[in-house]
Amino acid sequence: MIESMFIELSIIIILAVVISGLLKLLKQPLIIGYIITGILAGPFFLNMVKTSDFVSTLSQLGVVFLLFIAGLSLNPKVMKSVGKVSLITGIGQIAFTTILGFFIAKMLGFPDIVSLYIAIALTFSSTIIIVKLLSDKGDMQSLYGRISLGFLIVQDIVAILILIVISSSANGFSTLNITLETALFAIGILAAIVIFSIFGLPRITKIVAKSQEFLLLFSIGWLFLLAIVFGYLNFSIEIGALIAGITLSVSPFHHEIKIKMNVLRDFFILFFFVILGSQMVFTNISAFILPVILFSIFILVGNPLIVMILMGTLKYTKRSGFMAGLTVAQISEFSLILIALGVKMGHIPNEILSMITAIGLMTIFGSTYTIMHANKIYSHISKYLVIFERKGKKLKDSSKNKVENCDIILFGYNRLGLSLTDSIKNLKKKFLIIDHDPEVINDLMEKGYDCKYGDANDMEFLDELGLSKTRMVISTIPDNETNMLLIRKVKKVNRNAIIIVVSHQIGEAMKLYERGATYIIMPYFLGGQHASALIEKHGLNLNNFTKEKTKQINHLKLREMLKHKHPRAEK
Repeated sequence: MIESMFIELSIIIILAVVISGLLKLLKQPLIIGYIITGILAGPFFLNMVKTSDFVSTLSQLGVVFLLFIAGLSLNPKVMKSVGKVSLITGIGQIAFTTILGFFIAKMLGFPDIVSLYIAIALTFSSTIIIVKLLSDKGDMQSLYGRISLGFLIVQDIVAILILIVISSSANGFSTLNITLETALFAIGILAAIVIFSIFGLPRITKIVAKSQEFLLLFSIGWLFLLAIVFGYLNFSIEIGALIAGITLSVSPFHHEIKIKMNVLRDFFILFFFVILGSQMVFTNISAFILPVILFSIFILVGNPLIVMILMGTLKYTKRSGFMAGLTVAQISEFSLILIALGVKMGHIPNEILSMITAIGLMTIFGSTYTIMHANKIYSHISKYLVIFERKGKKLKDSSKNKVENCDIILFGYNRLGLSLTDSIKNLKKKFLIIDHDPEVINDLMEKGYDCKYGDANDMEFLDELGLSKTRMVISTIPDNETNMLLIRKVKKVNRNAIIIVVSHQIGEAMKLYERGATYIIMPYFLGGQHASALIEKHGLNLNNFTKEKTKQINHLKLREMLKHKHPRAEK
């Protein structure tokens, strides 16, 4: 028996390696490879999943670790940092997607409870996949990247609350098994856990963290302790895993814990998606072809449109709305967990799990390509997206700023833009600041700067700037395609202009130079150059270095006041 389980496990892993490797070449998330592995290993093809109880246990461990790590990312203070736009967009998208999804499901003939499950499942987008794609593109610190991460966090919080409600249900929504006594007892347990996590847990983790191995062991032990407690209280071990993660999220060592637990999550979650794939029902697949297609189109097109409308209403550019909208054009691993839980609780039939899994495959596959090629897609359809822009009074006032005879135009008032603006002011030349964040523009106008609300990717907007008479164009935008477009546009009308742009990759920097850039700012290399210049300038003079230290501290305080953050270095 043990030998047969080992052989079965080995074959599944080897099959997953081969299929995921092929999908990796297609630049697709590994989650798709896992699900396809399950389909092939299931009863309709290779029929390799024989010891289902064993694989199901591994699958459940994957869900437990996934929710634990999700909890680690949900610091109770996080709502203060996601901002108004993320909160409004996140809640608005969930509400509109749920309502529209419910009516589509009803039109297709699904019962009320099934329609509600489907509608809710369609609202959640994959934080894991989106963070990976944004990281690969280098857009984590972009405006749309920060907004997207914010409303994905809002989605995760809502998903957690829904999972808590459903896991507390035994016989359907009409007979929720949450009595007043059970609720009060659960609140008491939660209160005790919260008090312990605030006053006791940080001290324990501080002692435990002296050994990295013991920190990992302690985290796993804490995870399983709360999972058992919540399971014993007739909730679910999954909710216990979430609470365990949230309680450790306030620990100063939560990042180290998350990194170490990621390996366990990535391994065990493989079996969750393998089980999902193996449970897909193909006997009556023809009955679900139309729903799969319609729901996939709704997610790929409808969800982005909802986000674009909401962000346009909040005065963000059509490009920011478009780029952020693409990040919700797929369903999440939470969607699959939600439906799997509904099947387990007897609320919905198993066929719905197969349908949602198929929708997941289509939307994850499609959205990956649209996100990776978003700039090219935007360049072809940008002129049709103007209906999604709504400019407030202050932003309209900024459009009145004259752009004639500007010596310098600065695109992007971000971390780099702040430092560059100080130097530009010293030149005593007329300059204009361009930014696509309405809050930044309003702040600049209050400070008396000449500025305009606009997007460097908008060709019509660039035509309005009078680039033919500008002597210097500076872009702090880290997107390579945007800088390529800007260089091409400036060179076409003004071959003598100085063009300074930003790049984070050596290969991209060389291509930008080939296109005509005058100078490339490479932030990750500038620090070393600046330190070298200081050493050459001051030598071993402690007083001069102390003066530099004072200047930097004052500058950092200003950055902190403006809520600037240094991007986390990639490992």
